[in-house]
Amino acid sequence: MSPLIRIIIILLIGAGAGILTGIMGASGVMVVVPMLTLVLSFPVHKAIGTSLLINILAAVVTSIIYYRHRHLYIKPALWIALGSIIGAQAGSKFADMIPPVGMSNLFGLMLIPMGILLWVRGIRRTAGGLKANNGNEGLPAQTLKQKLAALGLGVLVGIMCGLFGAGGGVMILMILIFVLRYPLHLAIGTSSLIMMITATSGAIGYAIHGNVDVPTALIASISTVLAASLGAIIANRVSEKTLGRIIGAILAFLGIVMIATQHLAR
Repeated sequence: MSPLIRIIIILLIGAGAGILTGIMGASGVMVVVPMLTLVLSFPVHKAIGTSLLINILAAVVTSIIYYRHRHLYIKPALWIALGSIIGAQAGSKFADMIPPVGMSNLFGLMLIPMGILLWVRGIRRTAGGLKANNGNEGLPAQTLKQKLAALGLGVLVGIMCGLFGAGGGVMILMILIFVLRYPLHLAIGTSSLIMMITATSGAIGYAIHGNVDVPTALIASISTVLAASLGAIIANRVSEKTLGRIIGAILAFLGIVMIATQHLAR
């Protein structure tokens, strides 16, 4: 493969990851890891470490745009992020103990029901089911109990980040929506800030083990930042119902693709 073709492929991978980050506030690992492993023959652990580095810049841009639209809560995000830093370091160490195929299949199996849940949730909200918070219930962690709960949730998503390179983004998003009952746009913005901090911690853990390709991450980040900006702007302009269905469909589809590609690659 010529250097020019390789650069173009990396830029396209970065653009796909950026769009997902901007729209979902979650990691582009679902694009980056399969493409780096299948197209560019990256070892899966190096692909995950590289994806985390790419995530950092994408999450910074996404967080800024959602903050400008008042769709980001900083205080609870910091408590969850604090716990995720601890969990991410533990997860990156355990990652070497899990076979690469097992990691991809496990993450793919997680994405499918999450996507279905988010799609159904959007339908139920339309039918008068779950309602968005009015600004108080389940939002910023104020009491000691709420702060400790946020810290514990952070440890959980941090472990997911370290294992799968996802910045914990999908898990964070699901927790903010279904456990803390955030409105969707607010959940995405808050998730992007948490992911930025968690991905930084996870990337450090992978870098220590030599599993980060910095040149590839820097090239991909060029298109990732631009695409993340576009995705975040679009997401903030559509309704919660539409956005929920888009994200649900994306998660389920990517879960199926991740499992299928692993079996086809055998």
